[in-house]
Amino acid sequence: MANPLGPTVPALLTPLAEVDDRGVYSVDPRSGAVSFVTWRNHIRDGAALAAALRARLDPGRPPHVGVLLGNTPFFCTVLVAAALSGIVPVGLNPTRRGAALRRDIAHADCQLVLADRSAPPDIAHRGVTALDVESPDFTDELAAFRDAPVEFRPADPDDLYMLIFTSGTSGDPKAVRCTHEKVAFPGTMLAQRFGLGPADTCYLSMPMFHSNAIMAGWAPAAAAGASIALRTKFSASQFFPDVRRFGATYANYVGKPLSYILATPERPDDADNPLRVAYGNEAAPRDLKRFAQRFGVTVVDGFGSSEGGVSIARTPDTPDGALGPLVGGVAIIDVETGAECPPGVIGELVNTEGPGQFRGYYKDPDAEAERMRGGVYHSGDLAYRDEDGFAHFAGRLGDWMRVDGENLGTAPIERILMRYPGITEAAVYPIPDPAVGDQVMAALVLPGDTSFDPGAFTRFLSGQPDLGPKQWPAFVRVGSALPRTETFKVLKRQLSAEGTDCPDPVYRITRQC
Repeated sequence: MANPLGPTVPALLTPLAEVDDRGVYSVDPRSGAVSFVTWRNHIRDGAALAAALRARLDPGRPPHVGVLLGNTPFFCTVLVAAALSGIVPVGLNPTRRGAALRRDIAHADCQLVLADRSAPPDIAHRGVTALDVESPDFTDELAAFRDAPVEFRPADPDDLYMLIFTSGTSGDPKAVRCTHEKVAFPGTMLAQRFGLGPADTCYLSMPMFHSNAIMAGWAPAAAAGASIALRTKFSASQFFPDVRRFGATYANYVGKPLSYILATPERPDDADNPLRVAYGNEAAPRDLKRFAQRFGVTVVDGFGSSEGGVSIARTPDTPDGALGPLVGGVAIIDVETGAECPPGVIGELVNTEGPGQFRGYYKDPDAEAERMRGGVYHSGDLAYRDEDGFAHFAGRLGDWMRVDGENLGTAPIERILMRYPGITEAAVYPIPDPAVGDQVMAALVLPGDTSFDPGAFTRFLSGQPDLGPKQWPAFVRVGSALPRTETFKVLKRQLSAEGTDCPDPVYRITRQC
């Protein structure tokens, strides 16, 4: 499926410019009506949008356009317009509000913001125009450019295609530079890996302002010449009804959607669906087999980030709970000495061979230098390797806890807590110890009206041979949900800040010797 034009987005889209038997499907969130536009007409819509935006943009400023939309055909049209014209879409997180959202818009040098009616009302900023893309006025404006020619602008693989912000779970989000290669290469690779082609339909329900939806959803569909089916916002209850409605054969995910889908009531026809492959990252290890068995789907869980500096893929011999083998310069190093960690010792995942697919941050040289200090890409993720060389995730550097003088990662503790019967989710995080260092606290999610028995939980912990004495949770918070970003990442800093002074019941857990 290699393209002689090289790994660029125009190279993916050019073969689709005259395709009429495939295209983009969507469901209207208000009426439930299904719409369809062929690839030919979709790309023509992109040409009209590109011309309209170019007419508005100041050529003396960066051609950056903020996108504050759900997963709609119009968002996909923006991606086409970018490939045609060199306009740079900037994915904006709709959960950001007020000064935080205006900060993102200003930092990315957005001249315009394209928004729908669900966008927050306070997006206006100095020198920035906010356009309601659902308004009659904007529809009329686009109509004036409906005859714009479809001419893909020549692009180099290193040219900037899009800016995508990091999740911002540990501070202000950073704008990741996504080049044409950074989008087109994984799209082509995944289409080849999973045998995707014109007969397939790729289901996109993950937020398109995030890298997962672009690189693991939209780009593989374009590379394969497949159709796209959109859900404006992820819905666990509507996931498989949509899959059946559209005949979707491939879906991407990030974070916990598999857990949410598994929590829906079982049906005798769960496995009677067209989905072949679900590909993503950060799913709970126990959910991979459960999802595959219940729905008759091949689930492939990888490991990576928006930056793309470290990537780990599972192999057939990867043990349960592991990320995959450490290959291609990926190593685990001591966060203080920089020495490679022996098996069983937690350290930071790095790429010793260089930046990988990391192409830097926009207007953030200090963060970029920190990420690449010493010529090594530092992921900020913690892991340890087993005796066979397979990596196991241990949390983020920000999750690092120091308990009684020992550094602990949160992910190994979370995996143990998830063995407790009935737990839907678990998050482990530090809270201050009254004397020095940290205490371990856990937040648990139980389904429905399930009650929590502290005594039974304590007995469960006592029976876990791989739970070290310093890994015991001192406090357990029990609720119906965890605070999350739009991309399903748990907001641990919020949990840590609330500590035991939170709206959910909290139980003191005493370790039994």
